[in-house]
Amino acid sequence: MRVKICGITNLEDARLAVSFGADALGFIVGVRRKAEDAISPKEARQIILSLPPFISSVLVTDFLEAKRVIELCKETGATTIQLQDEIPLDEIILVRKSVPNIRVVKAVHVTGPQAVDEARNYEGHVNAILLDTINIKEDRIGGTGLTHDWRISRRIRERCALPVILAGGLKPENIEEAIRIVQPYGVDVNSGVENSEGGLHGRKDPDRVRAFIEKAKKFA
Repeated sequence: MRVKICGITNLEDARLAVSFGADALGFIVGVRRKAEDAISPKEARQIILSLPPFISSVLVTDFLEAKRVIELCKETGATTIQLQDEIPLDEIILVRKSVPNIRVVKAVHVTGPQAVDEARNYEGHVNAILLDTINIKEDRIGGTGLTHDWRISRRIRERCALPVILAGGLKPENIEEAIRIVQPYGVDVNSGVENSEGGLHGRKDPDRVRAFIEKAKKFA
């Protein structure tokens, strides 16, 4: 089971996640919507350059123009791009043509059964899909802390040819159940392992990061 720790804002948390066995780290850069743990391209690049070999660095952005996404990718040095918002398909195709060596993950927000067909629309255009939860009231399209109907996520995994990464409200307390139901390729967590005490929003809690990764890694 592959594990991504998202919303990394500092080198200490990055090293912590890697030491516990994380396969990928997510850096939120280039945002139009609410995200307290967004950082600058320069900050992301400094952390990414310090990562050990074989750890994937993921640029998470909600920009809708290929040109801006490509610029961010080059500025940060990320090895994967995660497109979080409803970027047009022709822009996704342009991103892939412009940076062919960079893997692209497209987020699909599971709001109902229609998400099954939406996910299948990206077959042949991206390397994987990430199933997430949206919070329209707070203008959040990631890091919501909210789960969605995992039965729909399972249907997507069964019917879509792309690898499925499960996100949305995951935490140490529910990760095992989520994996049993969906059986995804990988899982992604942000707010579920954060320490928000004392205004430390965006910082990761070592015990929660360790517990999340250990529980997820029990699954082959």
